[in-house]
Amino acid sequence: MNEVAWFSADTINIVSLAASLVVLLLVVLLWFFMNRASLRANEQIALLEELVDLQKRQNSLLRRLCEANEPETVVETVSETLPEDDLVRMVAER
Repeated sequence: MNEVAWFSADTINIVSLAASLVVLLLVVLLWFFMNRASLRANEQIALLEELVDLQKRQNSLLRRLCEANEPETVVETVSETLPEDDLVRMVAER
């Protein structure tokens, strides 16, 4: 009766080996794509950090430029320049 079995021990070993190889191949492919995505994300983070650094430099240069070109006269307040009637006209009506 043992000779009539559907699968012999050698067939089961070959199927088990093939299934293991398929699983190994899937794991390697998954690792490859995850590693690739991680590297791209790291590159994007590095570029964004460089942009932030450049923006900080630009802001500091702009601040220095504005301070250098700042007039020395004192700006009058809004209440001194506009009468109160003009302020009422500035309020939006509903």
